[in-house]
Amino acid sequence: MAAEILTREDLAIFKTELFQELRELVNAPAIQPRKWLKSYEVRDLLGISPGTLQNMRIKGTLSFTKIGGLIFYEYDDILKLMEGTKKPIKRS
Repeated sequence: MAAEILTREDLAIFKTELFQELRELVNAPAIQPRKWLKSYEVRDLLGISPGTLQNMRIKGTLSFTKIGGLIFYEYDDILKLMEGTKKPIKRS
């Protein structure tokens, strides 16, 4: 097994390449999340329990769509809720 010797120049080149890759990662556009999220994803995102999420549905704090047995929430509504700009749904 042959030993390889690293020089300061090798380390300087590595450092330059590493920082270039880090800059590209930092400046890369953010990945857009999916438009619709399932209940467990919303709970993880908001850090709430299933009961709290159910209360938010009942009170109209968070709108949802139910398809079969699955409940979906729109990502934009969750962002509005977190920003405090979402108004409760008026149910008749």
